[in-house]
Amino acid sequence: MIHPWSIARRLFVANLLIVVVFIAIVGSATYVDARDRTYDEAGRRMAGVAASIAASPLVVEAAAAPDPTAVLQPYARDVMAAAGVDFVTIMAPDRTRWTHPREEEIGRPYIGSVDEALRGGQLTEVTAGTLGPSVRTIVPAKDSAGQVKALVAVGVTVRTVDVAFAGRLPALLAVGLALLVGGSLASWFLGRYLRRVTRGWGPEQLSQLFAYYESVLHSVREGLILIDTKGRVVMYNDQAAELLGLEGAGSKDPTRPPSLAELPLEEELRDLFESGRPAKDEIVLTGARVLVVNQGPAKGPESSGSRGRTAAPVYGTVATLRDRTEIEALGTELETMRTLSGALRAQTHEHANRLHTMVSLLELGRTREALDFATRDLQLSQQLTDEMVSSVNEPVLGALVVGKVAEAHERGVQLDVATQGSGTVAGVAVQDLVTILGNLLDNAIDAAAEAAPPGRVGLSVESDEEGLDIAVHDSGAPIDAGAAENIFRHGFSTKPSGPGGRGIGLALVRQAVQRLGGTLTINGRRGAKFEVFLPAAVSPQKEQTP
Repeated sequence: MIHPWSIARRLFVANLLIVVVFIAIVGSATYVDARDRTYDEAGRRMAGVAASIAASPLVVEAAAAPDPTAVLQPYARDVMAAAGVDFVTIMAPDRTRWTHPREEEIGRPYIGSVDEALRGGQLTEVTAGTLGPSVRTIVPAKDSAGQVKALVAVGVTVRTVDVAFAGRLPALLAVGLALLVGGSLASWFLGRYLRRVTRGWGPEQLSQLFAYYESVLHSVREGLILIDTKGRVVMYNDQAAELLGLEGAGSKDPTRPPSLAELPLEEELRDLFESGRPAKDEIVLTGARVLVVNQGPAKGPESSGSRGRTAAPVYGTVATLRDRTEIEALGTELETMRTLSGALRAQTHEHANRLHTMVSLLELGRTREALDFATRDLQLSQQLTDEMVSSVNEPVLGALVVGKVAEAHERGVQLDVATQGSGTVAGVAVQDLVTILGNLLDNAIDAAAEAAPPGRVGLSVESDEEGLDIAVHDSGAPIDAGAAENIFRHGFSTKPSGPGGRGIGLALVRQAVQRLGGTLTINGRRGAKFEVFLPAAVSPQKEQTP
């Protein structure tokens, strides 16, 4: 059952009860201590007054007189008025009173303990007498020889002591009230803060909401990672751990989230997370994956006060990750098909022109010239195909090169192909070969086509038992030395941006070469020359970029 009270209200009530109980306990202890102190002060004052009376020579002299009352009663009344006590009783050692506030009590025995005084000591006690309960002190009056000649009892009634104690109660009540008000205000401010940060929800609701969030977090197909303002990874779901390779990485202490520096992230992805900048469908290459990253700030609710609404606090960033590796692979295959389709279109156009030429020769009766023309045309196309197939035992690669030759011819660029060897590309996926060679040739043809006049592109393919060597050289503008360091970074491009984005082609080439354990280098003083080596068997990943 979910209780309707919020955490703030519960804490306020709990703190208020604690303050009330604390005040009750402390107030009771203070009350008892103040009362005891009042009685102790009254006892010490009675002891002082009694000792002063007992030390007076008048008491000892009157005790030896035939009528001590006649001398001591007026004296006792004067002391009572001057000292502010309720009674002064001077008596014989046998308890017979010589003085008393009430005349009728004179000559009667004293009510109280006298044994300690008869032994020469002093006794302070709270006991009931003729005037009611009182705080009294009894002391002996001795002669010069040390003999007890009389006893002196001085006291105040409990009613008088309570009146004196009641004068202290307002101060105690003021302290208790101050504690109550202070505790209530502290509880109210704390409850107000908790109400703001918990949005008025109770612990059961927060627990239920956390369970929902946990379920959603680990059930979504997208990767989700939460990073605070200090660069610590607060939370990530299973999909994010799989996409980023975080299984078993980072801190094992749940109270100390791992920092981005502790996680095995690619530099580009780590820089994006550390920057905290908004990102929408940004492509990041990490390991063997192509990820689409969306990132935005994690904000709390806006607060309103006397100065108006304040900006919502930023707790960090939230990033979502989508795996686009398969989509990119399909896109590469689609681009391959488009290349082949373009090649067929170009060849169809060329074939129509050549067929028209041969038909015209036949109509003119020049059969031999028509036959020679057809034979030479067939030999040129077949020679390129045979060289590719004999050099690399992969028909798709040969078809790709044939298509690129036709595309280059359409753009006024001459594509020269040189092949050598008769090896295979065992262990290398044809999609990776198409990605590497297709992107390198596209960039080279673009660079050569932009030159004035359009230049040349050279393709060299050599295969043996060790692996496959591919070199692509164009006669376009040379690559700047500074750009050579960043040319394989995703997002870098020397071309103007256009639909679909720029700067992913060479990044995909680098990723594919890394995945296949090959090497990729840039050489050439005139134009650009990219050299790729792919081993026949998969080896540990490495990359060399001078």
